Amino acid sequence: MSALLRQIPANIPQDIRKIRIENSHLTELPRGSFENVSALEYLWLNFNNITVMHLKSLEYLPALKELRLQGNKLSSVPWTAFQDTPTLKILDLKHNRLDVLPEHALRYLPNLTYLDLSSNQLTIISRDVFYNWPVYQRSQRTEGPLEAISNAVLALHDNPWICDCRLRGFVQFIKSVGPPIILMNSYLTCSGPKFRTGKFFHEVELNSCTKPLTSALDTNLTVPAGLNITLTCFVQASPSPAVWWTYALKLLRAFNVSTEPISEDTVRSELLIPAARPADAGNYTCTAANFLGNTSVAINLRVVAPWAPSSVRGWEPAGPAEPGAHVEVRIAKQTVYGITLEWFAAAAAAEQGETWYTLLVGRYDAAQKDTIYIGPGVNTYSVTDLLPATKYEVCVAVRNQAPRKGQCVVFVTGSDVSQMEQREKLIHIVVIVCAMVLAVPAGMYACTAEALPGCLARCPSACPRRRRGGSAQAAGSKESTLDSLPAGSEDGLCRPEGGRGARRPPERPEAGKARPPHRNSADLY
Repeated sequence: MSALLRQIPANIPQDIRKIRIENSHLTELPRGSFENVSALEYLWLNFNNITVMHLKSLEYLPALKELRLQGNKLSSVPWTAFQDTPTLKILDLKHNRLDVLPEHALRYLPNLTYLDLSSNQLTIISRDVFYNWPVYQRSQRTEGPLEAISNAVLALHDNPWICDCRLRGFVQFIKSVGPPIILMNSYLTCSGPKFRTGKFFHEVELNSCTKPLTSALDTNLTVPAGLNITLTCFVQASPSPAVWWTYALKLLRAFNVSTEPISEDTVRSELLIPAARPADAGNYTCTAANFLGNTSVAINLRVVAPWAPSSVRGWEPAGPAEPGAHVEVRIAKQTVYGITLEWFAAAAAAEQGETWYTLLVGRYDAAQKDTIYIGPGVNTYSVTDLLPATKYEVCVAVRNQAPRKGQCVVFVTGSDVSQMEQREKLIHIVVIVCAMVLAVPAGMYACTAEALPGCLARCPSACPRRRRGGSAQAAGSKESTLDSLPAGSEDGLCRPEGGRGARRPPERPEAGKARPPHRNSADLY
């Protein structure tokens, strides 16, 4: 008791009949754990941390009569392991984590007189689990007095039973059970579904399981744009099905879908489409499935523009106009492929915070134009993905009003962006050529030409600066070259006074002076 054992000791005497290891640290029962103690009759391993029980963990225990595994962490049991314990009479699995019992679970326990499965996680059990139990089969075949058959106590209480059609056979078994099978606690209660929570088994009548049947009140809907639309489908099924909506082969977001039961075998599922737009039109599919199969129903939704101004063909009002008023519209920015609109509504301040706007945009000659709904508090919108060099019309109006004079703007998008890029390249080339021409030592020639002393007095302030540095300047950085451009442009401003244009021939360099190196125009840029 309370020993720090992590495995079954290997040196147990062969003739021992009872082992009790409780409140210890055992985590598993490996294969051949008791191969040296074939005389063992009582094995108590309560309140350990056993999570795994090997298929052959009970091998070599033909005399075992009592196995207690209460308070462990078993989520499943290898029921075929009990083939090695044909004389087992007591099996205690209380306070574990068992969540399923296969139909053959009790087939290898023919001599049980006590089976405790209480306080586990069992939700659904087939009645065949007990119909296949040899103890039950013997009780049905007997023709003599029941006293000749040993009673078997069965504990199944304190499990979260889900009382739907899947539990129907088990509930019928519990209602009909009697000696020699005795329930330790006959008041088994339902934990689900909600409308049956807390009810006793003898109070419920469960229907047979059925495949889902889906339906909708209207499978073809035509609605005006801008309204909140709710699509509804009804599903009859047992057990309760899983329901989901798809649109264009995509699973719709769960927070727009609500599903709730409206009766024992019927659920209602609703899909909300806020502020429906023409782009929301199409087929919406409601699909339901349970373990018997799945079915679906499609709802076709058509969204039409709610109104049409007289200036644009094909648009007609769909509802009463909101009071309020005129909207001033202008183009704040325009690009090749789009524009940015800006508008101002001349309405009361209280109304502006609640006013919705309708934006209509399309080609000028198009009969139908796209409708966009703008929420309160927004007064700008960008329209993109337009065709270049195309005439468009765009209108902004208070929702459910026809656009008035001054609320529609006609514009033409720019040329293709490739042409604009060619223009930019051409301008760039012209700028480079001009810079290169200005950088060539033409200023030196101008300064040495024949001119009046007034001009010659101004030129040396710029020209010597170009001569300094020699070859070092020719190999200088791009920044130093650009710094010299103003000096070159200043040279071109030298003119002789009095309007005479006579120039002196260029002076020849003196014999003793080194000629400045020739400067390549590519080095200057």
